[in-house]
Amino acid sequence: MKKDLFDLKGHGTNIRTEVMAGLVGFFTIAYIIAVNSFILAESGMPLEGAMIATILISFVGCLLMGLWANAPILLVPGMGINVMFTYTFVHSMGLDYRAALTLVFISGILFVAVAFTKLGAILNRVIPQSLKVAITVGIGLFLIFIGLEKGGIIDRGTSSMIALGDLSDPRLIATVLTLLIALVLFLRNITGHFLWAMIAGTAIAALFGIMPDGSGNDDISLASYGDVFAAWSFDSVLSMAFIVGTFSLTMVTVFENIGLVQSHTAAAGRPEKAERALQATSLSAMLSGLFGSSTPVATAETGAVIAAGGRTGLSAVTAGILFLLSVFFIPVIQYIPDNAIAPILLIIGGLMVQNITDLETSDLTEAFPAIFLIAMIPFTQSIADGVAVGFILYPILKLASGRAREVAKPLYVIAVLFILNFAVYLV
Repeated sequence: MKKDLFDLKGHGTNIRTEVMAGLVGFFTIAYIIAVNSFILAESGMPLEGAMIATILISFVGCLLMGLWANAPILLVPGMGINVMFTYTFVHSMGLDYRAALTLVFISGILFVAVAFTKLGAILNRVIPQSLKVAITVGIGLFLIFIGLEKGGIIDRGTSSMIALGDLSDPRLIATVLTLLIALVLFLRNITGHFLWAMIAGTAIAALFGIMPDGSGNDDISLASYGDVFAAWSFDSVLSMAFIVGTFSLTMVTVFENIGLVQSHTAAAGRPEKAERALQATSLSAMLSGLFGSSTPVATAETGAVIAAGGRTGLSAVTAGILFLLSVFFIPVIQYIPDNAIAPILLIIGGLMVQNITDLETSDLTEAFPAIFLIAMIPFTQSIADGVAVGFILYPILKLASGRAREVAKPLYVIAVLFILNFAVYLV
């Protein structure tokens, strides 16, 4: 790889620093291979196929970011968005995983249109900051709910009521122990903390005799990936669920990535790279629907790359290559138990909920739509429904208080579309 391809000298760095930063970044984010795959598998997707898809889109995403934007940003399937894929599009809206992958692909095309035109700036301007914050917080609470349930800390009774899990259940005990280890590693900022926590959780599961049943293959097989790659289904594209899901996913991915990309490029001292970095992210989002994964994001773990000295795309390319090599560890990854996954969901969810401090609560026309959006996501177990409620309430409360001019016209259109969606379900 040519040294001048990444302009290392111009960035005040060198090959060794960039490669080491990419190595640090990979071990910081490697947990996503297991976590994303297990979440996607709950949509009905073959587990091994989901693992291959996660690895490939992470490889391609990091490559795009490194070669197109020359930025040290890691692109991997986003936590929260993978939950949206499985629990909202499939479990709540009734789409199968093939239709959901089609939705991801079309949403990615819309994201590309936004990133390569002025639409991104327009959308970022018309959507209220309170609703952007609320989406992140609501998804965080949803992640916490799923983590608690996956770890056996809460349980659905026969009447679907949520209750505390059986305190004598070894799965619950193992989850709590793993969570304590994960929190200590995280708070002490140990490199690769989530990866080490997963290893510890797997060891604890082995001690308690609650390892997965071992039904996974011991050899790598591409056969199941045939049910994932370009596994599109267009039967539901005209349904209201598909349309609303596509719109909701596009909104979430656009706003989340605009914020992340701007933050990372500024931290790397190269804010001028934000535009091309967002474009690389959008292309990766589109390709994720082809490769068979939920949408990637410019992950927060990029901070570890930058802290380790990463300043160019060589760091991202290094991490991408390591993702590709991780395909040889798929037989091992399949044996990771729920108690090793749940604590990661809980911690990441908690980090997302922290954003609630950015919510302006003195103005009730801003606060109430945001609060209801936050509450509706975990209570309905649907990110799309939560977003819809918030986007409907916002213009209504502004109108009721005589402040209609504070609402951008596109927001009224969005609210009407969400109302029509609910009306269709009522008819």
